[in-house]
Amino acid sequence: IIIGETDDEYIIVTNNHVVADADELEITFIDDTTAPAYLKGLDASTDVAVIAVMKSDLDESTIKQIKVAELGDSNSLVLGQNVIAIGNALGYGQSVTTGIVSALDREITTSDGNTQHYIQTDAAINPGNSGGALLNMAGQVIGINSNKIGGSSVEGMGYAIPISAVRETIEEFMGRDTLIEVDEDDVGYIGIYMQEVTQEISEIQALEGERRILD
Repeated sequence: IIIGETDDEYIIVTNNHVVADADELEITFIDDTTAPAYLKGLDASTDVAVIAVMKSDLDESTIKQIKVAELGDSNSLVLGQNVIAIGNALGYGQSVTTGIVSALDREITTSDGNTQHYIQTDAAINPGNSGGALLNMAGQVIGINSNKIGGSSVEGMGYAIPISAVRETIEEFMGRDTLIEVDEDDVGYIGIYMQEVTQEISEIQALEGERRILD
């Protein structure tokens, strides 16, 4: 979800589990153009990550099609309220589903052991929807699609992270410097190296310390 922009970059929020183990990140935009993305911050406990795309990596035609999302207030949601889920379901491309708010503050423990409180909706949220937006009917982001309880006996139970619960975390990440990988020739060094301290080295250092005291 593109949630902000600066003079140099567009800022995107997604799920931590989408990007945590990636060596490289790439964003595909609505016109099917791609650009590298860079990490600003991630938090496994809330399953939230913020990344950035440099405007210099985008064509002007792509930039003209970008719309920054407006964040809403998930605390104002009520049961039965209509919502819209957007994502890349099953990797087929952008998909849109609709539903209602089935439950608020639903406590779920995920497969990684983290317990969170979610918005539950019957809008279809499938693999690939993770990191996509859950919108109210005003088009405001009120949740981040995160996971689904699957199985043949379970239907109509999709979950999203309430945007108000993680807004402070997102804003903190947005203010961080973007972690852009540099060429190896430009990598800085601090001029030290690691060495195992053996018993022999330890005894030598102790003797040198005693000599300095005597001197």
